[in-house]
Amino acid sequence: MEPGLDKHEWESQWQQFAEDLESSPAEALPEVDQLIYEMLEARGYAIDDPVVSEGDDREIVAEFLAAHEITQQINNDEEVDPGDVAAAVEGYQSLYEYLIEERAPP
Repeated sequence: MEPGLDKHEWESQWQQFAEDLESSPAEALPEVDQLIYEMLEARGYAIDDPVVSEGDDREIVAEFLAAHEITQQINNDEEVDPGDVAAAVEGYQSLYEYLIEERAPP
């Protein structure tokens, strides 16, 4: 893939989800979770590797895993506190901004 194409695609996808995150955040989280997961992998994060959880970028991995856990609860039709949903949305937003602006492609 040409440099910049993934970034453009991610920005387009995020824009599609942004309105849903405001109007019905719990319903939008699974799609946002998938987008952020793909972005993390493309930027060199191995989310499923426990060694990464202890590496230099552990805050990034921890942020994703916290939001991902809330999303999994929603996927499992568990009752989730609105504050937890808001925390997941904020977590995904900060990860998105970090990956788009600060984390360069490998």
